[in-house]
Amino acid sequence: IKDSKLDLEKINLDRAGVIWGSGIGGLKTFQEEVDNFVTNDRNPRFNPFFIPKMITDICAGLISIKYGFRGPNFVTVSACASATNALIDAFNYIRLGKADIFISGGSEASVTESGIGGFNAMKALSERNDDYSTASRPFDKDRDGFVLGEGAGALILEEYEHAKARGAKIYAEIVGGGMSADAHHMTAPHPEGLGATNVMKNALEDAGLEPTAIDYINVHGT
Repeated sequence: IKDSKLDLEKINLDRAGVIWGSGIGGLKTFQEEVDNFVTNDRNPRFNPFFIPKMITDICAGLISIKYGFRGPNFVTVSACASATNALIDAFNYIRLGKADIFISGGSEASVTESGIGGFNAMKALSERNDDYSTASRPFDKDRDGFVLGEGAGALILEEYEHAKARGAKIYAEIVGGGMSADAHHMTAPHPEGLGATNVMKNALEDAGLEPTAIDYINVHGT
């Protein structure tokens, strides 16, 4: 908000929304509540904020409460693609004329016993504990899993003419987006990369671009 220099008293807050992304949500809250239940002789007294704090939608809800954004408000949940899907959703709402501005991005905080334990049980984590500084090597022939981290990022997406009218500093323009599904396996990608191929084709078609126009690709390197 500060970087975008949005004046919250001058914009139409009914046309300002929040679309966020989070793959898991309040895992720490869930673990704390279950731990409390187990260690207190299964006393059924849960925190009344247990569910509101755990569900992913609370992210968008709290952001909208903080800034007074009364437009479209929800969270996308699509594993590691959640934040990207959130940006595409916000982009689509703007070009459909349903909103002028969105706070969009994503956050994840799954470094808890249950988070680490769950990913480890499915053999997704690297086991190079004796060489942790170089354990993350997604393109190495000897790769053995990913290293779990935490983070968050946010962007202000704004309709172009609306941004120009208020003299906003424009960093980039979104011209298209694509989505797809492997429809193949619970965790493994399609062996022929079908989903990845389709989603790139969809994005290029939506943007009206040829593959030769792309000079940067950000990969899902887990």
